[in-house]
Amino acid sequence: MSEIKEIWKPLSVKEIQCIFDQMSLHWWIAGGWALDLHLNRITREHDDIDVLILRSEHLLLQKYLSADWEGYKAFKGKLIPWNMNEKLDSQFDNLWFKKKEESTWAFQVMIIDYKDDYWIYKRNGTIRRELTDIDLKTSEGVPYIKPEIQLLYKGGSSLIREKDQLDLENVLPTLDDVSREWLRDSLTIQYPNVHPWIERINVYIESSQNMKRE
Repeated sequence: MSEIKEIWKPLSVKEIQCIFDQMSLHWWIAGGWALDLHLNRITREHDDIDVLILRSEHLLLQKYLSADWEGYKAFKGKLIPWNMNEKLDSQFDNLWFKKKEESTWAFQVMIIDYKDDYWIYKRNGTIRRELTDIDLKTSEGVPYIKPEIQLLYKGGSSLIREKDQLDLENVLPTLDDVSREWLRDSLTIQYPNVHPWIERINVYIESSQNMKRE
């Protein structure tokens, strides 16, 4: 077990696609890259790259990667080697990978839970969505998590960073009202005492509705 050291040399989206397209499992680009894929432009520098997979497929992921990659469980500020055939329960949802014999981290894998074909938001299990309705694809066939879901992950964190705020401002104008309302309602469920993004989201919803009435 060791302290997390963030020495990153992240793979590109294309490199991730080349690796994950060889696997018979569900996967999606997440994090800031998912939002930039949605916008079809790079809005800021990305220090790492995140991939989402289903918990039911994490051992399959290990099987595919084990020849060339080492996986570690990130847990409470520590990195713990992920042993072969070690099944991970719900307390483990963040894996870091690096090439064998190398010291720099290449990508993260976030494990998501689901039930009855519904994705479950870990921070509040009442927030759910059909698995068939959590992703989009780029014209190059790269799957990525829908922007309103990724913004929920960012806005639902205990610490909203400057880059999260920037992501909100870049993406919010591109969402339709259904997506904006879903994000607002989900944040309201998690934070019933008002979330700092609610007012900003409502501005766009109200502006859109006014334009439709004109």
